[in-house]
Amino acid sequence: MADNKETDMNEAYDDTRLIALLREGAGAIGIELEDAQEKAFIKYAKMLRERNKVMNLTNILDDEGVARLHYVDSMTIIKHIEAEMKAAGRRDLTLIDVGTGAGFPGIPLKIMLPDIKVTLLDSLRKRLNFLEDVCAELDLKGIRTAHSRAEDAGKDKSHRERYDIVTARAVAALPVLCEYCLPFVKVGGVFLAMKAHSEEETARSEAALKVLGGKIESTEKFILPGTNIERSVIVIRKIRNTPARYPRQAGKPSKDPIA
Repeated sequence: MADNKETDMNEAYDDTRLIALLREGAGAIGIELEDAQEKAFIKYAKMLRERNKVMNLTNILDDEGVARLHYVDSMTIIKHIEAEMKAAGRRDLTLIDVGTGAGFPGIPLKIMLPDIKVTLLDSLRKRLNFLEDVCAELDLKGIRTAHSRAEDAGKDKSHRERYDIVTARAVAALPVLCEYCLPFVKVGGVFLAMKAHSEEETARSEAALKVLGGKIESTEKFILPGTNIERSVIVIRKIRNTPARYPRQAGKPSKDPIA
């Protein structure tokens, strides 16, 4: 039984298969990977699996899951970021990944778009230690970590309305995510909300957006390549400053969403 289990594990963690799945999924959304980028994604997967033995980073560790549900899913917002780069006339935009967890989408975005300046925000120091190790191993420049809850960092002058782009790949409802994320966005910048089903949440977020200074610019719906998973990217433009009282104290946005 032990030999069979070991064989299964070796089959699940195969670099060649991981890259084949990644190329396929990335190609389906119009993205080509360079050799150095592929090598970086392989290293990242190995570090994720190794560190996951001693701390809970993710339940998705097989090649298909890592390639499609982590890497390709993170890449689905690249075209939106590139549109912002084109509009700004520069590529060194600032981006904060709120609640980054195991580094998604922040680290895949940095691998694919090396000019962007990335901040990885998370409330758990152990996760950030892992991400700092990943960044060092992959020799990523222009990327940093920030240890804080979103509600606290959103009030901090060093983060508040400092970013061209804010990303979040989270399970929180859109009105809650808007309160977490819009305080970080510069006026004129965007919050890219990565969601599953979006119609009902979009309708429920109108009051929060009005209060927080955001406006939905577009919603892209698609099936994640190689899966049957419905995904949405909601592009929310920051049209005016967020009132100073937002975000509210920790826990309040999720318990009492703006309505």
